Amino acid sequence: MSLFSSLYDKTLIWAKHPKAPWYLGGMSFAESSFFPIPPDVMLMPMALAKPEKAFRYAWITTIFSLLGGLLGYAIGYWLLEWIWPTIQSIGYEAKYHQIEGFFEQYGVWIVFAAGFSPIPYKLFTVTAGATNMALLPFLFASFIGRGARFFLVAWLMKIGGERYESNIRRWIDWLGWFVVILIVFYLGFKLL
Repeated sequence: MSLFSSLYDKTLIWAKHPKAPWYLGGMSFAESSFFPIPPDVMLMPMALAKPEKAFRYAWITTIFSLLGGLLGYAIGYWLLEWIWPTIQSIGYEAKYHQIEGFFEQYGVWIVFAAGFSPIPYKLFTVTAGATNMALLPFLFASFIGRGARFFLVAWLMKIGGERYESNIRRWIDWLGWFVVILIVFYLGFKLL
């Protein structure tokens, strides 16, 4: 089935849309505080579609991710009790406490690591606010971690775009179905 390759083609078309940078900014903002899909899925095809604007897109992604991180921080700082039932209902209570432990052990360095890694960053922004982490170190670590990640993605797409694009196109359906299978196994495991 070529479901994922047709979605990939549509994403490349959307990436050329005049309002695509606004959508990228909105997605980056939302992902840092509550949205589950990372902005890389939009940054990559946009940088592939217009390699000359790859670093501009990385700036947009970084800045809006940082602003979204501030919202996540505010949610944790002021609204943790209010959202706690939601955290429990989606099964993130143990993850929250684990991240709290990371904050105690590593301090601001965990924000940098989470910003760069594929770990859901929103968990760390909310926890940073809930644990009253100092705001300026939080912002600095977020800026460096998120910026490094998004500029690396943009740079890779810029220097090897055409070469990567053909490999992505060749393997996108296999990768897509592999991720679906992993999600199904994960959900099945959670339910058992």
